[in-house]
Amino acid sequence: MRPAPGAKPADPGARTSTESVRPSRRAGLTRGDQLLFLTDAQLRQGVELMFFAYRDMISDADKVLESRGYGRAHHRCLHFVWRRPGMSVTDLLETLAVTKQSLNRVLRQLVEDGLILSAVGAADRRQRLLTLTPEGETLVRTISDAQNARMRRVFMEAGADAVQGFKTVLAGMIDEGGREAVLALVNDQGPS
Repeated sequence: MRPAPGAKPADPGARTSTESVRPSRRAGLTRGDQLLFLTDAQLRQGVELMFFAYRDMISDADKVLESRGYGRAHHRCLHFVWRRPGMSVTDLLETLAVTKQSLNRVLRQLVEDGLILSAVGAADRRQRLLTLTPEGETLVRTISDAQNARMRRVFMEAGADAVQGFKTVLAGMIDEGGREAVLALVNDQGPS
């Protein structure tokens, strides 16, 4: 329920959507971190910004991948094997939330092209454990360096509070049932 015009918000530190707020330089939007009421237009803007940010962020990887005949599925597979060397195919399936058939097609190509090694598990011979080859690591680092440069530039422009807010929003968008596992993976101190 919206408060009457001129009424004070329940939280003295909170702002209503009718109060003046500092506009964002880049997005042309008002600061949303303290808004009590979000309009459909503001929500649509958020969704559209996610579309365009994803498009441009992933374009850094697409340029490198296209030259090798790979797509985004290859990138995701390479990225998570890089982040968790020795992970099992089962763990990769769970991380990517894809079908075994779609992963096997991509994984087979990356193994055949010499970017990923697949070894039989020592404890369980049914397991296939995955690691990157030096060539695979070089490819992932090339992609990662380009994406990290974009993130570094934007994070530096936005400032610490905005970066924390961005991370909070993204974490909140992950389905609650898988959020804890995703955050544990993201916060792991593996290669970066």
